Amino acid sequence: MNQKDRTEMEKKTFHAAETFNGRTEQLKEYLRRLGAGEALESVRADFVKQFSDVEASEIMQAEQKLLKEGTPLTEVQKLCDVHSALFHGATKEERIANAEKEVEASRKRIVNAEDGADASLKREKLQEELEKREKFEKKEYSDKHTKAAELIAIVGHPLYTFTKENEALAELLKQFKESRSEELLLKIRDLSVHYAKKGDLLYPQLKVKYGISGPSDVMWTVDDEIRDDLGILMKESPRSADWNTRLDGVLKRAEEMIYKEQNILFPICAVNFTKEEWMGIYRDAKDYIVCFGVEDIHWQEAEDQEIVRENSGKDEIVLPGGHMTLEQLTALLNTVPLEITFIDVDNINRFFNEGPKVFKRPGMALDREVFSCHPPKIEPMVRAIIDDFRHGRKDRVPVWMEKGGRTMLVTYMAVRDKTGKYVGTAEFVQDMEFAKEHFGKK
Repeated sequence: MNQKDRTEMEKKTFHAAETFNGRTEQLKEYLRRLGAGEALESVRADFVKQFSDVEASEIMQAEQKLLKEGTPLTEVQKLCDVHSALFHGATKEERIANAEKEVEASRKRIVNAEDGADASLKREKLQEELEKREKFEKKEYSDKHTKAAELIAIVGHPLYTFTKENEALAELLKQFKESRSEELLLKIRDLSVHYAKKGDLLYPQLKVKYGISGPSDVMWTVDDEIRDDLGILMKESPRSADWNTRLDGVLKRAEEMIYKEQNILFPICAVNFTKEEWMGIYRDAKDYIVCFGVEDIHWQEAEDQEIVRENSGKDEIVLPGGHMTLEQLTALLNTVPLEITFIDVDNINRFFNEGPKVFKRPGMALDREVFSCHPPKIEPMVRAIIDDFRHGRKDRVPVWMEKGGRTMLVTYMAVRDKTGKYVGTAEFVQDMEFAKEHFGKK
């Protein structure tokens, strides 16, 4: 390389570094403005102007620099909302590409960013996921949108129903912008049911069965934030100008999630899930209440398929306390006035009793790690409880809560053999309204 070329390269390197540092400073300024209470939409607008030609990966690098400089993770994560400005692309293809980049970049940012003990565990978890991912079959994604469209066209298919719900939600959001109707806002809150179905039926299956953890790590968290923020706003009064600004921000995120589902999540699921898995999801989805007025429609092919579950083939199950046929044991467990879950020593869901449940137990979750069935913000609590049981620090954890206007007692218990060895964890959910009514009469 001659001196002229070397000088030119040095100029380009210096310019790139200067540009990168400048963008980092701009991101800092956005965080400062958000922290000072400026409306998200205002910051978003400036973001579009300044970062119109920047990819999400570059923004991620700038965020990493902010973290190294000492900016708290919670502050940097605020930029996830600003990232939604990447949806400004002029064509559908550009918007889809930017959305996909944003999801993956957000996942990497959240998992890798922190320092300390938690960071070490997260990095170990990420490394394990990456190693697992290498073992999964590589799929062809070039026709993912075509495959998704084909499934959406099947009347009654889960993607058909999810899409109908999204269309209904989009219409409600549009009408609300025009009317600001309280009645419409109450209907929009049905998104909690829609998000619950995604969280129970789609995210864990992608993560556990196919090694695709991006939607679970990022979208699931955003779902929870939208649902929780909307719930908080609905409880507040009076409805000030600031309240309306915050509400518009939450509804904007809900609108963007519709786009991400249709153009990222559903196509990924369409490429990976088998017909048998879709049928299982269809059956599990029946356990959820109707949302946005979208009634369940029969998927005839799934209705016609007989459910076959394997067993040991023995006539009786012999236990220390007696013996029963499989039919008798099943009926007994389903008669117990509790929702029962058993998780084995390896943290795998092994058993749910049947019947209506306050806390949904999708059949598709069986033989999956229990942690995959919980939103990211709940997972640490579940891990802590099981760890206490495993190491003998606790044997029982009761949790009282209100669910659907009823008092519920959720009891987590360590399951041990005769020698005291830990063999798993049991969860028992009991409706305690009968006790309130009984003792309330005295």
